Amino acid sequence: MINQQRITREFAELASISSPPLRESALAEYLEKRFRQLGAEVLFDASAQATGGQVGNMIARFPAAGLDTEPILFSVHMDTVEPCDEVIPVLHDGVFTSAGETILGADDKAGIAELIEALEVLREQEIPRGPIEVVVTVAEEIGLVGAKHFDYRLVRSKYGYALDTTGVDSMVLCAPGANRLYVELTGREAHAGVAPEQGVSAIQTAGIALSHMRLGRIDHETTANMGRIEGGVACNIIPRSVRLEGEARSHDPAKLREQTDHMVACFERAADEMTAEIDGELVRPLVDIDIRPDYPQMAVAEDTPVVSRARSAAASVGHALEVEVGGGGSDANMFNAHGIEMIILGTGMTDVHTIAESVAVADMVHVAELLVAIMRRG
Repeated sequence: MINQQRITREFAELASISSPPLRESALAEYLEKRFRQLGAEVLFDASAQATGGQVGNMIARFPAAGLDTEPILFSVHMDTVEPCDEVIPVLHDGVFTSAGETILGADDKAGIAELIEALEVLREQEIPRGPIEVVVTVAEEIGLVGAKHFDYRLVRSKYGYALDTTGVDSMVLCAPGANRLYVELTGREAHAGVAPEQGVSAIQTAGIALSHMRLGRIDHETTANMGRIEGGVACNIIPRSVRLEGEARSHDPAKLREQTDHMVACFERAADEMTAEIDGELVRPLVDIDIRPDYPQMAVAEDTPVVSRARSAAASVGHALEVEVGGGGSDANMFNAHGIEMIILGTGMTDVHTIAESVAVADMVHVAELLVAIMRRG
């Protein structure tokens, strides 16, 4: 059913188009042309005004062909992580990798290629199907930016599938919610050799906080990380300020709140510990923490139509879908938050976000076959 040569050519073409976050216009132009060739009405939302990107999120609407059913939604994203300029996809023994010191872009271009191939098969074989909606978001890799600014009024589907996780024959029904923490600590600068007792180190304050902070795998539902730190001026100056960025994630909203509160408390306790009397004045480092909800938790029950349809379709082509627990956020988190029940399907991509990223043609064929089966079911 699936044309292996065609999906191979399609992926190679997609991977060759540079599409870093907020600079996806070249890929958007290509996809608009391809979806129109496949019979879709294509439009873009106004999100570029909010994101500052080159282009907004794309919506491709395929009218029903022989079946009067509710529309079904498929979601992919245009952007890739960097480095992604001048990607040269190389095919060896049926596996795509990058030729140089770049990512391959299988995240998420494998999903896009599989989706396009499924639509090609439906059209050329005149397979009856209901209406299909495709949303291609921008800037997913830098915090689901496109999905956060998507105009959800532009789609009618009540449920759908995001093609954006590793493996094949896998579906993610649950993924954590997350908070971002932006921390600024302000102490007092002083000459480190002449008058160190006149200073209060912001970097030392941060170090104390981090030494007491629960980070990494907290439990089976919760993780936390402090991923960036920047501060100081010179090695002979007690640092006045330091900035940190981190996150907490959990499948349990109560645990997310508890972990976030714990991280905040560590900074406050460190400031207390670093408080010093200088010239008769108590000097306590200032703690300024901005907590921003990053994305909400998603949890889709196994007895819902979106899961039942995927299982039934998989069985019809001899596949057996396994449920995986997600550890990261994706556009599916945002779709679920807006009332569109969505699960995540594996696309075969491996070692994503690294220059060792790869995807096997056989896996893309396998996933495209599943997509055809999902699309054709009324």
